[in-house]
Amino acid sequence: MLKSNSLWATFSHKYYSTSSSPLALNYLNGKRVEKISSSNLSNRVLLNPATGKEIGGFFDSSKECVDRAVENAKEAFSAWKNLSSFERGKLLRRAADLIREDCAALAKTEVEDTGKPIWEARLDILGCAEAIEFLGGVVPSVKGDHFALDNGNFAYTIREPIGVVGAIGAWNYPFQMASWKAAPALACGNTVVFKPAQNTPRTAVMLAEIFTKAGIPSGVFNVVQGAAETGSLLTGHPDVKKVSFTGSVEVGSKVMSTCAASIKHVTLELGGKSPILIFPDAEIDDAVTGAMLGNWMTQGQVCSNGTRVYVHRSILNSFVEKLVKRTKAMKIGNPMEEDTRVGAMISQEHAERVLEYIQLAHKEGATFEYGGERVTPSDPLLQDGYYLSPCILTNCNDSMRVVKEEIFGAVMCILPFDEEEEVIRRANATHFGLAAGVFTKDLKRAHRVVSALESGTCYINNYNIYPVELPFGGYKQSGIGRECGELCLQYYSQSKSVYVEMGSPTVDAPF
Repeated sequence: MLKSNSLWATFSHKYYSTSSSPLALNYLNGKRVEKISSSNLSNRVLLNPATGKEIGGFFDSSKECVDRAVENAKEAFSAWKNLSSFERGKLLRRAADLIREDCAALAKTEVEDTGKPIWEARLDILGCAEAIEFLGGVVPSVKGDHFALDNGNFAYTIREPIGVVGAIGAWNYPFQMASWKAAPALACGNTVVFKPAQNTPRTAVMLAEIFTKAGIPSGVFNVVQGAAETGSLLTGHPDVKKVSFTGSVEVGSKVMSTCAASIKHVTLELGGKSPILIFPDAEIDDAVTGAMLGNWMTQGQVCSNGTRVYVHRSILNSFVEKLVKRTKAMKIGNPMEEDTRVGAMISQEHAERVLEYIQLAHKEGATFEYGGERVTPSDPLLQDGYYLSPCILTNCNDSMRVVKEEIFGAVMCILPFDEEEEVIRRANATHFGLAAGVFTKDLKRAHRVVSALESGTCYINNYNIYPVELPFGGYKQSGIGRECGELCLQYYSQSKSVYVEMGSPTVDAPF
């Protein structure tokens, strides 16, 4: 949301922090900066999704600011890459410890910006500490190869950093986006300019301060702010050598096109419309839990969510009954309260977009088993917040738009199936390929089905679990490259081959 004047928020409450003056949310060369520009900048107002009230305002980063951030990163690159991977890893592990110490403040800010429940934000923050700690620990073991050749000659390969990384995060997991992109980039010896989503700008700056406190040199990690214009300045900058982007397929395609002009390295983590397959022998209570994990976290605003839930016809009624009962029991309301299970949508605009899909489902003939409505909490503080009840749809078919298109909200489409081969074909009939889940007690079937599913991350008898050791990323239009796990380090480094001639006194040649 943009605001043309300088009237900043003055709202306050015991749960929520506000600012009466512009927030300094750029982070350049080791310190916060309000703005850098000789021209007029848009004032952007930060809203709390839980209350609909203003938290504070900040300026979009200007071209001068983006240029300064990239220049800082470029200047810091040489010294940072020349540190041993062990020394870089030590600093990252120290940062992980500091994140744990600051977890309460980070989680509170994350809730204020995103509207997700506090317990979920806390898990996100602690998971980021684990990811940074893991990559800081594993990076010293990343090495090249040695090749013994004829006549005593040999060759070897070296993994080297790429340079300045431009990273762009999404609003559903702001701190996680910054952490998942910064950790492998810094571990490999790159420097970073990170742009968070305009709805959730603050915790990336808090991460930058933690990196500085941990001893990571100034200029190694920088933060700029804004929306598409700032992102374009970053992805198109000639001194940015790699771009890592998380967001929609549409925007990801534009990012990839921009990067193609100068042949930048690219990692893309894009959208999904993932399937969950529930076979008749599944432990039905676990399957219900998996479907809820795959649909209700972060108010359904998760790219890997399994929103197409295929249930064998023989257990369909029992599954729906249990699912509706447990979903109705979830508390919708103040995300700062520990027993809340459904918080607020990220914005009024996005809540309305999700409601449009729900209205479309009515027109397409879906049956509403529960939810799909605006919710107004009784607490006056929350009555201007953006709350929707989780929506469970049955009587769906594969041709419906609500089944085919990414809604990015808590809308679960339940579809019956009869045969294994049939449901695999239907599950794969999408241009997305981010995740998939299989619930069955028959492990032979589970592995057989998973091998046939066209998805980058697959779950057996669970869903939306992200151990830091496991790479995450998609097939098809759901993305390129991987985040997390040791594998992600390959996407933030490049291989140099070196041939060593040991022949003496002359080198053989046909000339």
